[in-house]
Order: sequence, then C-alpha cells, then structure tokens
Amino acid sequence: MKIPAAVLAFALFVAPAANAAEIRVMISGGYAPAYEELIPQFQKATGHTVVTAYGPSMGDTPQAIPNRIARGEPVDIVIAVAYAIDGMIAKGTVAPGSHTDLAQVLIYMAVRAGTPKPDIATTEAFRQTLLKAKSIAYSDSASGTYISTEMFKNLGIEDQVKAKSRMIPAEPVGRVIARGEAEVGFQPLSAMRPVPGIDIVGPMPPEVQRATVYAAGIAANAKEPAAAKALVAFLTSPAAVDAVKKSGMDPMAAR
Repeated sequence: MKIPAAVLAFALFVAPAANAAEIRVMISGGYAPAYEELIPQFQKATGHTVVTAYGPSMGDTPQAIPNRIARGEPVDIVIAVAYAIDGMIAKGTVAPGSHTDLAQVLIYMAVRAGTPKPDIATTEAFRQTLLKAKSIAYSDSASGTYISTEMFKNLGIEDQVKAKSRMIPAEPVGRVIARGEAEVGFQPLSAMRPVPGIDIVGPMPPEVQRATVYAAGIAANAKEPAAAKALVAFLTSPAAVDAVKKSGMDPMAAR
C-alpha cells in the first residue's frame, strides 16, 4: 500500500514506537467511513495494530458504546458524538482532559433509490413533506434523538408524525430505506453516503438543522494510552483531512 505524503510526514513527526501496540477502539457509525480509510494508513506508518468494535454513541442496545464499556469490554479510544464523550468523562469511563473534537457533519434526508425526491428546500416545504410521508426513520444516536425529541416538536408536528416514525437501533438508517421499510429517513451524511440502494435528498433546512460533532476520548482504563494518543493525533492531523471531507464531514482540525 502506497502511503500518502501527509501520512509519512505524520510518521516522522511522532516518536517511533519501541514496541508495536494493539489499540482497541470503540466507534459510532457516523465517523466510521473516514476512520476505515485512515486506519490502514496509520497502521502502516506506525506499526501499531488497531482492533475496532462498532456501536451507537448511546442507547439501550447491547452494541451501544456505553453498554460495551459497562460490560468490561477492553477499550483504549472511544470515538462517538461529542456530548456522549463528555458524558463518559463525567462517569469516569473516559479520561478527563482527553476530549478531542474530530469532525462535524449535517443531518441529511434519504429515500429509496428511484423514488421521487420530496421538496425540503424550505422549512415549510420540509414540514409538509414530513406530514405527507407514510413512514419516517431516524437513528438511535444523537441525530435521531434530536429529531424525535426536539425537531418534530419545534415544527409543531410531534403528534401527527408520532405513529409513523421510528428509531432504528444499531443499523444504518439507509439500509431500512433501501429495503422499503420507511419512506424517508434521516442520519448524518457520512453514515448515509456509503449505503447502496438509496438516493440522498439533501440536508435538512438550516432552521431545523443540527450538526453532529464527533470526538475522541482516551479510555480511563486504557492499556495503551500512548499509542491511543498517537492515533487521536493522526485523526486530527493534515493526513486525515481528505478522507474526512470525502466522507461528507467537515474536519475540525482544518478550521
């Protein structure tokens, strides 16, 4: 595998590892596309090995990152929505002072491939589209929590859409849309873009939009804290910018 010049520059910047470490990461889906492109580069440049477990930033499913940690699954780095990282710091499962913002991404709407794209150009058009939709799906992580507990209420349609809306646990919303199990669905663009069988309609209108910020934190009981810090440094370095942008996110390190 050819290593990009920015990755080589990062490898020269960090201190060489005396012993290759195995870094265990727990990550939520929105940041995963960029992460999956970047990890092989990091491993090649540093000699470390990265072992990854996936799950939502929050929720009641067994895969949810806080539940994995509560079961005692080993972890060195957590990558999740920023306020979930803060919550884990408050609970003592992520080390204080280790919160590092990685990227932010907007919430997008998608429909099944080949079906008409509804009008969401204005807040009122978006509101009418939701009222007319036969079914609505959203994630069981930060974006879905915002949609179900705040956005519907702010649009004044909470009662009208409640019966036809559902939260999708531990699965990309796009897959549900692709199977025809919901007419419209919402999730951050980075989680929608890799899913086949859907058409992305566009971002929610600015008046109801909420960016999701993904962040990393070092686990309080990390076995490889130094290697974990090197990985976080890599994910916020210039070497990561192109992959993050390609996935549909805005890299915080580039601000």
